[in-house]
Amino acid sequence: MSDTTSMLPPAPAADEPQLRFVSVTRLRMRSLRFMPAFILDTVRTRLQVTRADGYDGGALLADRRRTFWTMTVWRDQAAMRRYMTTGAHLKAMPKLLEWCDEASVVHWVQAGPALPDWAEAERRMRTEGRASQVRHPSAAHAAMRYAAPRLSGSVPISPRRD
Repeated sequence: MSDTTSMLPPAPAADEPQLRFVSVTRLRMRSLRFMPAFILDTVRTRLQVTRADGYDGGALLADRRRTFWTMTVWRDQAAMRRYMTTGAHLKAMPKLLEWCDEASVVHWVQAGPALPDWAEAERRMRTEGRASQVRHPSAAHAAMRYAAPRLSGSVPISPRRD
């Protein structure tokens, strides 16, 4: 029998922050007519995320011109993907193809579960992010040319620990 424990990475020291996976999305609704259904799906996905295994915290930023940013921090990418591919979030995602004329996403790994600020989220979106598929893209969509977001007024999305 071989010793596989030597193949595992060393556990972080007790005082060393754990690495966390950060996900940021930017969505712009192409018309006000999609807003009621979008808001309903937002309520449902918010409830789902607060109970998701591995969710450390997040925030929602209602920006200008029907644009919304989300920021979530996860124990790891696998936890985020389990949330993304189940429940209310899975049901909402295909609708965004029709509802949005701009959509983008960026992910990164950071030390510790603290939420980055919105300036960091925007910087990462512009430098490392990618445009998501939409059926009715704006002229600025592919190049991700958009106005700087407001950097305050976000709503926290705290995890529920029942």
